[in-house]
Amino acid sequence: MTQLTSQNLPGPSRRGLLRAAGAGSALLTLAACRSAVSHAENARAGGAATAPRRGGTLTIAHGVDFIPGLLFSQSSMNLPHRLVFNTLTRYDDDLRPRPELAESWDISPDGTSVTLRLRRGVTYHDGRPFTADDVAFALENLRAPERAAQLRSTAEAVTGLEKRGDHEVRLTLAHPVGNLFDLFEFMIITDRHSVERAVTGDVLNGTGPFRFDEWRPGSRLRFSRNDAYWQPERPWLDAVDVRVITQSDALLSSLRTGQSQLSFSVVGRDAATLERDAQFAISTYDTGSGASYVGANTAVRPTDDKTVRQAIAWALDRERVVEQVYGGYGLPSAAPWPRSSPAYSEEGRTHYRHDPDRARALLREAGAEHISLPLGYSTTPGSTVIAEMVQYDLEQVGIRVELQPYDPANAQRRLISQEMPALWTMNHGFAQVTPSTLAVSAYPFNEARNTSRFRSDAYTELVQDAWRRADPLDDEAMERYREISDLLLDEAFIIDIAVLASLQVARTGVHGVTLNKFGYLNLDDAYLA
Repeated sequence: MTQLTSQNLPGPSRRGLLRAAGAGSALLTLAACRSAVSHAENARAGGAATAPRRGGTLTIAHGVDFIPGLLFSQSSMNLPHRLVFNTLTRYDDDLRPRPELAESWDISPDGTSVTLRLRRGVTYHDGRPFTADDVAFALENLRAPERAAQLRSTAEAVTGLEKRGDHEVRLTLAHPVGNLFDLFEFMIITDRHSVERAVTGDVLNGTGPFRFDEWRPGSRLRFSRNDAYWQPERPWLDAVDVRVITQSDALLSSLRTGQSQLSFSVVGRDAATLERDAQFAISTYDTGSGASYVGANTAVRPTDDKTVRQAIAWALDRERVVEQVYGGYGLPSAAPWPRSSPAYSEEGRTHYRHDPDRARALLREAGAEHISLPLGYSTTPGSTVIAEMVQYDLEQVGIRVELQPYDPANAQRRLISQEMPALWTMNHGFAQVTPSTLAVSAYPFNEARNTSRFRSDAYTELVQDAWRRADPLDDEAMERYREISDLLLDEAFIIDIAVLASLQVARTGVHGVTLNKFGYLNLDDAYLA
């Protein structure tokens, strides 16, 4: 099993790595992009991987339904994106960008322009060729406010696009941004002629390995093999069936009975029950998939008081959550960063520990003893248990908690529109990529408009300075990440609980499955054997 790694990014600067990747990218193949997870999976599945076989339908149990209106926003419904759509680049396990629809690239020395050379011979599922115009549209599309794209600010930093034929573009930036390749991996390349039908779920037309056949809301999605895919002989599978199963027990039963073969929605405590079952391979991804947290609305009383928020942070028993909810598949942490992040520090991870006495003392100091607070949560598998555990911990320090459940779509809408109550608990992503992306883009942390309604000139200045660096790993960038972490821990408008392992549960015989850093499922090399 691949555990969350304790190693940071490799020694050379990210910028140097980007240039090296660009110079040699034409020699690389997508096989090099596969996560180490598939090796662990194959080992658990019974020794060395068998030779790939063509054919078969892979059935996936997923805990949340597809919401086409959130196609460009990044949410827990992103799993099917990479089946239909490609992206320009894709990170490897060391966060080095690798080719996808962009075969190679050059970055100017001052970081204000990048030239992308695009893959030739790629077509959309309707037969239309992919060209530089589609890259221009993808950027324009993410800049549109109605798309609610969390990486919109990075897309807006691209102020000019020069076409050099159909397969080369030069992007000009208003200023350097350290997370440009986060954007290239996040930004799915959609068909500009049918995008309005994509956000209603009628038509999903991409260049990816599978064609979108059917969506039955609340029930299933169906995809079939794209015979004209640009990767030779791929995909191996004939079809993919995604079944929407929102109840933990039903999802686990679907896997046990063989009705489903793969899931990323199994709660850790349930996965732990399968560890000794030879029918299953359980594996995790090195860089984590996000983190669970309690959010605090700073625009209402008494959570507008930093001392109250800090008291809540001291009241939470993070180790118990990781053990009892995640079955040990996670890292108790007061900070958002996985150990693979350049922003990670052990001091940040352990800044808040379970200390009910200290929590009570802070509540007395704030004059907030015996208060009542609402706690919103999404009714996805496992979330109810976390909400109940947070409720228990807070009641031990004198905070009465009223649970407010939301269906996943409503929870996401409230998160985006800043309509959460005084407290809520959910999962956040983006800590597993360039650290500035979390603070400049993620709904809970966005310095300009976050769900907590937290505003701070100091926070904005730190985030903008970290984001506008050409080298996201130089000494000054690292110092900004430390300062951002310190501010997040002190202000406690987002109170992290645990960094989550991205948990993959597959029946034996499923091979070659990977996720990208934004949770897009890659089945280019997947097969059944």
